[in-house]
Amino acid sequence: MSSTGSADNHDADMGLVLRAARFAAWKHRDQRRKGRGAVPYINYPLDLAHVLWFEGGVADPVILAAALLHDTLEDTQTTLQELQGEFGEQVASIVMEVTDEPTLNWRARKKLQISRARLASAEAKQVKLADKICNLLSMVSSPPNGWPVERQRAYFDWSKEVVNQIRGVNPELEQRFDQIWKRRP
Repeated sequence: MSSTGSADNHDADMGLVLRAARFAAWKHRDQRRKGRGAVPYINYPLDLAHVLWFEGGVADPVILAAALLHDTLEDTQTTLQELQGEFGEQVASIVMEVTDEPTLNWRARKKLQISRARLASAEAKQVKLADKICNLLSMVSSPPNGWPVERQRAYFDWSKEVVNQIRGVNPELEQRFDQIWKRRP
């Protein structure tokens, strides 16, 4: 609930989160995850919001909305202006902070993610933590097709480098990440 605790603010907060979930579902409607079973992609942003709420104690609707929308700029035809118009500057800014630069090659994007992580806002850092938690859980339960163990291990190690740059923002999420990292293939 919002800091004022009023019913109107609570309704607006819930509305923001539900609008973000609906928008993300529409934008990711034809996408599937890379692992076994090709799970519908929307399950992934929903998992991020779930981890933030239930494991990280994050109740801020702006952070939850940004988590739901976190891959729309990177993986769909969504524009920054569209996010700003639909969800406001704050949500769009957080999404932008966690979005990889699409014009760079894979290796450069991964290096940039490490260097940008420590400069991110507290809100973006929490979304990034949830992102890494969910990605590692997916890697353990259903690694992407064709990824040998060495590549999976490299992904775990790179994720730890990113998380090490953002520690201090949410101890519960950091502890959860560390638990999952111990399951490294």
